[in-house]
Amino acid sequence: MAQVVKIYKAVDAHMGDLITYRALPTQYIDYIDPFLFLNHHGPQVYKPHNRGLPFGPHPHRGMETVTFMIDGDISHKDNSGHESVIGSGGIQYMRAGRGVIHSEVSSDEFKQNGGPLEILQLWLNLPARLKMSEPFYIGKQKEEIPVVKSDDGRVEADLIFGDWDGQKAALESETGLHFNVIRFQPEGKITITVPAGNNIFFYVVRGEVTANGTAVKALHLAEFDTTGGELTLSADTESIVLFGYAHPFNEPIVAQGPFVMNTEQEIVEAYRDYQMGKFGDWQH
Repeated sequence: MAQVVKIYKAVDAHMGDLITYRALPTQYIDYIDPFLFLNHHGPQVYKPHNRGLPFGPHPHRGMETVTFMIDGDISHKDNSGHESVIGSGGIQYMRAGRGVIHSEVSSDEFKQNGGPLEILQLWLNLPARLKMSEPFYIGKQKEEIPVVKSDDGRVEADLIFGDWDGQKAALESETGLHFNVIRFQPEGKITITVPAGNNIFFYVVRGEVTANGTAVKALHLAEFDTTGGELTLSADTESIVLFGYAHPFNEPIVAQGPFVMNTEQEIVEAYRDYQMGKFGDWQH
């Protein structure tokens, strides 16, 4: 059975009035290949007439982002022509590939009215063969995400990537990624089989979740061995966990700012290409 090796507390990384906890990377752990970065914004309540999220136009190359909407909304726009507002329970999936410029802000309605906000953004590495691939964006509202219920409805899994007993998830991955948002009611319990050799991603958003006998509290990331096998998850209280697994790429990782490549030279080239306008224009 897969076992917890170590547990890491997310660190404070607040951005002005935006409450933020960073689970990856911290001074204690760099990444869990291919999972690179996780910011947990909120939970908090915004007052009416607020400024909303602060993530104006910025570039990326060589990685993907997956954004999980627990509460509130997020308005995405990029220079490939994609625009959408995703609400509570929805997800955003963006491949930066060879280069994209995008913004992630709050909708005009949220800035006008305020309300609860809790968002998590995960960065996924891309293998060298896909780092310069074509960018794309997919947004899914809550009702577009398949849900599997277990334990008489006490456990619900949102199927983000991969499949679950033959049921397809909302998104497809070129790298064999499996990922779910799992929600527990009190006394909920579920057993999942993880193939050997995969790296597990396990971050508790709310409550406390026990994984094969080891309790993991909210705002904590658990690192597992790669034994695989059965993983039994349970919660005594209402809880949410981001759970996924994937084969590591085992490639060099050089990350600087918004770019994730395999060599220092590729990072230099990314900055140069962005400054030369090779990522395209930003239309306001």
